[in-house]
Amino acid sequence: MSHKPWTAIVALAAILATAAPAAAAVPQQQAATPPPAQQQADPVTPAGEQHAADLKLRYGAAEHTTRIRRPGSSYIKVHFAALKLVPGDYVTVAGPDRREVHTYYGDPTLGANARGSGHTVHGTPGFAAMSVDGDTAVITLHTTGRRSAARLAGLGYGAVINRYYRGFTGDEAAARAPKSFSVCGTDARRDVVCYRDSHPTEYARGNAVARQLLDGLGHCTAWRVGNTNRMLTNNHCMENAADLAASEFQFDYQCATCGGNDPRAGTKVGGGQFLKTSVLNALDYTLFSVADFAAIQQFGTLYLDPRPPVAGERIYIPGHGDARPKRLSLFEETQGGATCKIDVVSSGVNTGYRCDTSGGNSGSPVLAASSHKVIALHHLGGCPNWGTRITEVYNEISGMIDNNPPTGGNDFSLALSPSSATVQPGQTTTSTVSSAVTGGSAQQITLAATGQPAGVTASFSPSVIQAGASSTLTLATTAQAPTGSYTVTVVGTGASVTRSATFTLTLGSGPPQGCPGYETTKTGSLTSGASQYQPDGQYFQTTTTGPHRACLDGPASTDYDLYLQKWNGSSWANVAQGATAGPDETLTYTGTAGYYRYRVHAYQGAGAYTLGYDAP
Repeated sequence: MSHKPWTAIVALAAILATAAPAAAAVPQQQAATPPPAQQQADPVTPAGEQHAADLKLRYGAAEHTTRIRRPGSSYIKVHFAALKLVPGDYVTVAGPDRREVHTYYGDPTLGANARGSGHTVHGTPGFAAMSVDGDTAVITLHTTGRRSAARLAGLGYGAVINRYYRGFTGDEAAARAPKSFSVCGTDARRDVVCYRDSHPTEYARGNAVARQLLDGLGHCTAWRVGNTNRMLTNNHCMENAADLAASEFQFDYQCATCGGNDPRAGTKVGGGQFLKTSVLNALDYTLFSVADFAAIQQFGTLYLDPRPPVAGERIYIPGHGDARPKRLSLFEETQGGATCKIDVVSSGVNTGYRCDTSGGNSGSPVLAASSHKVIALHHLGGCPNWGTRITEVYNEISGMIDNNPPTGGNDFSLALSPSSATVQPGQTTTSTVSSAVTGGSAQQITLAATGQPAGVTASFSPSVIQAGASSTLTLATTAQAPTGSYTVTVVGTGASVTRSATFTLTLGSGPPQGCPGYETTKTGSLTSGASQYQPDGQYFQTTTTGPHRACLDGPASTDYDLYLQKWNGSSWANVAQGATAGPDETLTYTGTAGYYRYRVHAYQGAGAYTLGYDAP
């Protein structure tokens, strides 16, 4: 991809978009052009910079893990010049706390990553992993069997990292941020969560909005539109298919508490198909799809309101201005004061308003409060700020989207994060219950849980929410709670529909006594980053279909993982795993007859372990 230099991208957006519209009669497909001093763009926000690297992960225990750390950076995005692995082996790119883990089984540009995470491509051989929030990325080569390191090195196996992108520190971002011509007086934007209770529908609609990271270096806003795999942003944020291939999209990047500066990692997906675009000085939109649609459906969608705006009608704008966690622009100056509204109904293809925006808001949806549907696509600043009237965009893309809300009326979805946990009897675990409006307006939801065994109680805080809001599920266990794996179903009952999500609770992993009560017990000792295979470096055979059950008791203050592998005729494949952050793991798996073995891996830390397992 022959990308323009990043400063040129920002400059081009500013130069072309200084031509913000004047309120005069003009042809419908071209905005009027007042003197540049009157208006400026909300350009792509510079977010980071690229650095060369020369890092290799070769087969051999001493070189299984490497790190890229730039203190204070907001993200690290790793680019692989080459990734060639033995089938079944894989590389992870993770944060040190493993809040984010991206997995790759080979170079996806060569079709070798069917089960892996999303990726981006940047015009040169290889690919980039999804970014990791924070200033450190841990890159680890995981092997699923004994390997001849020397032979594999001679054949070019392993990983080669030739560069990375790192996000600016807070001070660097402030120094490089384009001057905002789009904050109209006092900046009245607030974290979306601040409006969860007072404006639940506006809060809920923001769930469908994502932060775009383009080419590892700049941020815009994009959002899901209609019922199918479709997204919209500005053309000056994504001009062509190469820009899409170089973009990742982060949903649910928003603070958990109002003003808390505690954003969630969210869900990151890569680009799919580039569908249609209109250049910056025309309608300035791009319609596209994402690579992993199933991963983002939980966040709901937005629908278009293809009609002329009405003077004075209330509007609101969710987006990622200044590359920050998602904020909502509801008021023009002060909270509870004048609400955002349409000030200039029509100027060329645009409509004008004084909702606060800034660099990074490019591509944000402008929603009409009367319908909670999108009435404009934000792209220019200058106070008033400007959005392309969505009816103009709809006329060009109507045949490519499904803009019909479900006929069933109000609806919502539920999701749990995390969706599983392993604890000892007597311990407590929590999960965030997130809801999203998937049809109609927000409704009240009453939460309950079923399926927990005796000795386990479930509670919610709060137990009643508005669709679009979140709650915390707490599962408290007693010392007498029976060990095993259980499915807890969280049920949300609304006024019109009932929806559910499941949580897997495992009780009894890695008890201090060393996993008693299993048919077979094995012990071993590992150094950090190393693996061992049990039983005794060999394998075992089962002749019937039945349950496998295993327990790993690792050393305190370490992170050990457990994998059950089955021979598929040519290699060992993982069929079940326990890979939580901690020393102890359990797993259960119902498998057919065949050859099996366990892999015990010291992800972090070292020391002796005990493995107990049952086989059919």
